[in-house]
Amino acid sequence: MRELVLAMTELESQLQQLYGVSLNEAMLLCCIGEETLTASVISEHTGLAPSNTSKVLRSIEKKGLISRSLGEVDKRQMCFSLSDKGMETLMRIKREEIKIPEFLAPLF
Repeated sequence: MRELVLAMTELESQLQQLYGVSLNEAMLLCCIGEETLTASVISEHTGLAPSNTSKVLRSIEKKGLISRSLGEVDKRQMCFSLSDKGMETLMRIKREEIKIPEFLAPLF
């Protein structure tokens, strides 16, 4: 268990240093990708609790990585898509392929 926690800490540290995002923030960027999704869909796809999803969405919105818009069908829904800065960050993460800690490599 200790090795898992250390590996996750190392991965998160790399994401923070290289791209300025946490592990959960990077996960949401990957989830949204080129789509426009509601918070509930993002929560389902990532496995994060709805309250945690909202917190992470606010965080990446403050960083200018996503934009929010009203739903086309249901105007009460909020939809999220990557901003240009968010898409650039996601492409950098994918292109530069950060070093995955050995303990986590089988998961990727």
